[in-house]
Amino acid sequence: RIRLDGLSPPPMKSSSAAEEETVETETLGLSVRDAKKFLRAAQIEVVKTKLMETGKIWITYSDFVRLCNDSSSDPSQGPWIAKMLDDSGNVIVLGNSVCLRPDQVTKSIEGLLPLPQIFNPNDPRRKELKELEAVKTVIDEKAHGLVRKELWAGLGYLIIQTAGFMRLTFWELTWDVMEPICFYVTSVYFMAGYAFFLRTSKEPSFEGFYQ
Repeated sequence: RIRLDGLSPPPMKSSSAAEEETVETETLGLSVRDAKKFLRAAQIEVVKTKLMETGKIWITYSDFVRLCNDSSSDPSQGPWIAKMLDDSGNVIVLGNSVCLRPDQVTKSIEGLLPLPQIFNPNDPRRKELKELEAVKTVIDEKAHGLVRKELWAGLGYLIIQTAGFMRLTFWELTWDVMEPICFYVTSVYFMAGYAFFLRTSKEPSFEGFYQ
């Protein structure tokens, strides 16, 4: 309904004109009540679009009602549209604040809620869970064993390398020759740790190897 102040009201329709309008509405298969429902649904969709265009997640209730009034053809229906949006779950009204993105609130709550527990001891999912836990334990033990072997192999390699460098430094060559060699070998180790971090996004430490 649009208010046009200052204009004289339209002339009253005669009974024949009203009957013709009723017949036309029935011909389209829509009653007056259905037409009003479509109009209200269209107004609500327009308001929802305006709210999404704000790009905000939280606004004050006064701004929320103002947007509803501005987006409606009849400003008096703004509070009614605001209530409909709240009741339908399109927005969440909390005191003087209104959440325009209830889906994000739902995701946050789902992340805080614990997973449902299985209380039935005969539930087949419990048996499946135990089997998966046993498989996981075996995999973890194998992974830890392989990592420990790699670490022991690395320790042996470092011992042999250090002994070789000592031999070259004090018997075969001199420190003037071995100094740049040691520098470049250290640089290679640093680059290897840097590559490990880029590939795994984990700190290149002994604990990081286990992870």
